[in-house]
This record gives sequence, structure tokens and C-alpha cells, in this order.
Amino acid sequence: MEEEPKEFLDDDYFGVRKLVTVKSLFEVGAHLGHKTGCRDPYMAPFLFGTRFDLDIIDLEQTKVMMQDALNFAAHIAYRGGVILFASRYRQTLDIVEQTAKDCGEYAHCRYWRGGSFTNSNVIYKGATRLPDLCIFVSVLNSVFETHTGVIDSAKLLIPTIGIVDTNCDPRIISYPIPANDDTPVAIKLYCELFKQAILAGKEKKKKDQLVN
Repeated sequence: MEEEPKEFLDDDYFGVRKLVTVKSLFEVGAHLGHKTGCRDPYMAPFLFGTRFDLDIIDLEQTKVMMQDALNFAAHIAYRGGVILFASRYRQTLDIVEQTAKDCGEYAHCRYWRGGSFTNSNVIYKGATRLPDLCIFVSVLNSVFETHTGVIDSAKLLIPTIGIVDTNCDPRIISYPIPANDDTPVAIKLYCELFKQAILAGKEKKKKDQLVN
């Protein structure tokens, strides 16, 4: 019988789970959701409670779901996959774009043209390699509707990681991470975690001498 690749035999082959703590998430306000009146009903299972009419996210769940997402991102990087960061939140575009650059990947932080994935062969006039993973630092567009890229990725079965605040729909995100999505200091932490996970995957690839 063929032996399983060793990265699948270790729950934390890339050592990324230790990067996330409830304390670090709390310190950047990752637990602070929106007012209860803005709540998406599908986010209810991820809530710790409410305070002064503000939804509070359960950071114990956030920690575990972030760990799973980082582990998956590291595996994609390890296998030489293409990773695309996406966001439409203007205040953090520079953070997202710099993160993609720092880990040798790609970013799309502007208007998402319809059909960019689903009709790529026509738009780009030829065969185009689509991402192997999309990381949505914000899963909403500029008018607080689900980012078109999230929907397009789901249609083409492209795996996604997404920061989902309490006003977001987490259902079609492969690895949803319940957390505050509109505070720059929080976004900076998430991006740093994604970067470390991707670089860890690439570093392991070099050590294991894998060839694409």
C-alpha cells in the first residue's frame, strides 16, 4: 500500500496552530461584533453573548477555526498552490496587499469584475490558472453584500478562507473564521498569521525538497 505523505500524518506539520491564542485575539478586539440588529442569523452559533446591544464573538471558537484555516493555507503553500488575498475594505487595503507581496502571493483589493473566475477564458482571452485558495480578509463588498469573489469561488469549488463578522453569511466559506473584520489592528494580526502560515508551508517545502 502506498505510504501517506508525511504532512498528512501530523495534525500540525507546519507548526502553525501555536501562532494563535485567545489572548492575542482579545487584545486586538477580534471578539467585537456589530449591533444585534445587524446580526446574520447564521452567525448565532459563533457568539459568546451580547453586551450593551453588541454581539460578542466566542474567541475559543475563533482560535480553533483560525488554526484550521492556517493549517490549510500552509498545506496549499507547501504544494505550490496559488493563493489570492481579497478585500474591499478601503482602510486595510495596504495591509492586505503588502501581506500578499511579503509571502510571494497575489492580492485583489479593487472592484471585482463579474466573471473573473467563472468566465476567465473569455475575459483573459485564453486558458488561465485560477487560485488554489482565496483568502477573503473581508467577505463583504463595498455595499455590505457578499463579495462576488466568494460566490464565484464557491461556484468553481475553489477553497476559501474568510473572516466573518457578525453581519456576514458564513455558509459558503470553506474555512470561516468568526472575528471582527473592520478594525485595522485586528486585520493586521490576521494578515500576519496568514503570512506566517504561508511562509511556513513554503519553508517546509524547501526542506523536504519538493518539486512542483
